[in-house]
Amino acid sequence: MANELKNTPRRRGPMGPGMGGAPAEKAKDFKVAMKRLFSELKKFRILIIIALLLATLGAILSISAPNRLSKLTDEISKGLAVNSDNLETLGQQVITNFDTGRIEEIEIDGTKISVGDQIEFLNKMKDMGEDATVEKVYEKLDEMPESIQELVKPFMNMEEITKIALFLATIYIASALFTFIQSICMTDVSNKFAKVLRTRISVKINSLPLRYFDKHSTGDILSRVTNDVDTIAQSMNQSLATLVSSVTLFIGTIIMMFYTNWIMAITAILSSLLGFILMFLILGKSQKYFVSRQEELGNLNGHIEEIYSGLNVVKVYNGKKEADRKFDEYNQKVYEANRKSQFLSGLMHPIMAFIGNLGYVAVCIVGALLTMNNIISFGVIVAFITYVRLFTNPLSQIAQAMTSLQSTAAASERVFEFLDEKEMSNQEEITKTLKKEEVKGKIEFENIVFQYDNNDKPTIQGFSAVAEPGQKIAIVGPTGAGKTTLVNLLMKFYDIDSGNIKIDGVPTTELTRENIHDLFTMVLQDTWLFEGTIKENIIYNSENVSDEQIVEVCKTVGLHHFIKTLPKGYDSKITEDDSVSSGQRQLLTIARGMIQNAPFLILDEATSNVDTRTEELVQKAMDKLTEGKTSFIIAHRLSTIKNADLILVIGNGNIVEQGNHEELIEKNGVYAELYNSQFEL
Repeated sequence: MANELKNTPRRRGPMGPGMGGAPAEKAKDFKVAMKRLFSELKKFRILIIIALLLATLGAILSISAPNRLSKLTDEISKGLAVNSDNLETLGQQVITNFDTGRIEEIEIDGTKISVGDQIEFLNKMKDMGEDATVEKVYEKLDEMPESIQELVKPFMNMEEITKIALFLATIYIASALFTFIQSICMTDVSNKFAKVLRTRISVKINSLPLRYFDKHSTGDILSRVTNDVDTIAQSMNQSLATLVSSVTLFIGTIIMMFYTNWIMAITAILSSLLGFILMFLILGKSQKYFVSRQEELGNLNGHIEEIYSGLNVVKVYNGKKEADRKFDEYNQKVYEANRKSQFLSGLMHPIMAFIGNLGYVAVCIVGALLTMNNIISFGVIVAFITYVRLFTNPLSQIAQAMTSLQSTAAASERVFEFLDEKEMSNQEEITKTLKKEEVKGKIEFENIVFQYDNNDKPTIQGFSAVAEPGQKIAIVGPTGAGKTTLVNLLMKFYDIDSGNIKIDGVPTTELTRENIHDLFTMVLQDTWLFEGTIKENIIYNSENVSDEQIVEVCKTVGLHHFIKTLPKGYDSKITEDDSVSSGQRQLLTIARGMIQNAPFLILDEATSNVDTRTEELVQKAMDKLTEGKTSFIIAHRLSTIKNADLILVIGNGNIVEQGNHEELIEKNGVYAELYNSQFEL
């Protein structure tokens, strides 16, 4: 339709990087939004439950691994040191034997120690003295008799070690497998759900009344289809299972740490919490800078969009200096917000590393003290080093998942808000159909009243007119008078508030929108071409159109010569990068309209983008096109409608004058004033 003021407010989507209408940071009502989201996911609940169970099982297996790792460490440690138990037993028995004077062969763990070996053992031990080092002990043991070396030499229980190692490998493999399957399940759910949402939105767009699009910007609607749906899909894929597994890991790790050793558990928790308190303090400080960054970035993008869309005007009026000054001002604000937010957010990684390292150090120090006092084994320290990692990672993952879920809730609110919008009136009970081959072409407007939402007064008030079959009806009037609105009502883009529009005596309320649209050919001021060949653009949605018909139409509108100059002629593709002028684009849409074989024709400023010479050719083509058809022409160039059968002069939503060109000029009224104003200097 023409870019005509419709006396109805249009809401501009919020500006930001990329597409307009980006989702809000937080949902209006998080609980309600998430409840609605999960209710929409009912058909996927089996896969989601499986994925969450697998995520939980994987977390449980990860929690159980450190204790087994502790046992494995202890078993390996035993095989690296002398058998202190046998060494102590040997020493006690040898000393007892010599003290009692009963010097005889002894047997320990099936190894027989002769009297001579016992004497040599005592001598070697006396030589070491009380301040013997570990290295000296091992050196003297190498000099001991073979029987004693056999008794106290390190022994590694390979059977037990193998058993524990295989069990650990099984745990890790199973955990990885569960995580892999869970990822596949959630990826499948998120992609299928996103596909369903996009399909529903696509269907919804075709079911919404034009009123909705008057109130919402194109960027806002596209953002719901792309950004918001992607946000929901990505969050479901990454955050939901992560949140469940992280919570399981967090709680399970705390339980296992206290089960293993409460002193070490308190040490690990306290050392980690100190770091997290510091992290949350920084997050609290940085949040305002992130909000400021988005706001300032939106202002900068808005300024850039504004300046570049009107760059010619800026240059003509020498506004470059002022535009640059404002750009520098906005750019500086973005720089400051970015610098502060990124600096503080950049501290997160080193803080997380600090938390982990602090936990490791604390566990090692306390663990060493406890090991020295024989309260725990060395394997427990190894287990707690793993527990520290399992304890710190889930906290950050939970925080990230919750932030992601906030964005998801906000995005889902916007998507479901769109899907819940009121649709056009139901057409299921409409059974009447007008076949375009049988339509005579009479249209009657009977006391039409229409008012846009939130307007104080009707745009169309008590409009009545009759278009006889085959007549060419021109609709003229000042901007905002209701010309395009009248056509929108005729096409049933809007529902009239009262009155009636009849096509061959049948009210449009008794016909489906599809049936009405099939009866009309529309050529609009705003050109619309899709990426495809010239032939495909001209034929668009028409059937049984021959190449000869296409060529004939293009010759009629003066396009044939231009098309033949293209490399592939009618099979040449049109893209955004092609140097096709706005006039040529308009001619292509006119050719598309001429291909249609409909009984009614609507021309809304169809020749506004072509030059005077081309306009004369197109006007002749239009005259041929309108033969035998009832035509409605909206025009601001009144010279193009001089041959109209009936001219309706619209003012304040009603007919103020009507007649043909000569009659209206003789009246010397509104039409004559509009017509003569074209030639005034």
